[in-house]
Amino acid sequence: MRVGIGYDIHRLVEGRPLILGGVPFAYEKGLLGHSDADVLVHAICDALLGAAGLGDIGMHFPDSDPQYKDISSLKLLSDTCRMVTAEGFRIVNLDTIVFAEAPRLGSQRDDMQTMIAKTLDVTAEQINIKATTTEGLGVIGKGEGIGAMCVALIE
Repeated sequence: MRVGIGYDIHRLVEGRPLILGGVPFAYEKGLLGHSDADVLVHAICDALLGAAGLGDIGMHFPDSDPQYKDISSLKLLSDTCRMVTAEGFRIVNLDTIVFAEAPRLGSQRDDMQTMIAKTLDVTAEQINIKATTTEGLGVIGKGEGIGAMCVALIE
């Protein structure tokens, strides 16, 4: 059994779609980044790579590489999963948390869980997604960004 942790944060800006867990959200701002800037999926990638001892997302998918410009983070997650399984590991479970003042995850939480599970070829029950605010503190609390964290267990 091995454990990895991942964290990501991106700035909210106008003129970009908001994608979380591979699911589009109807929101007036989106996350700024080289890819689609899906902070939840990026945190999952980092947690899985860390658990397997394979470095981090920036090593494998650098934001300086044009091939990753506007790429779906689910593609990065799929590639990450292939790397982890190629090392002989299997995903036991993921526990994640999204830090945001808005939007609320609401009913889209199940869609996010299903999308991530499908991409990783695991059951939805192996993916846990929580959400919290920062009670108005910091850049997330001011509505300037969204962050996510993930703990991954692999064996």
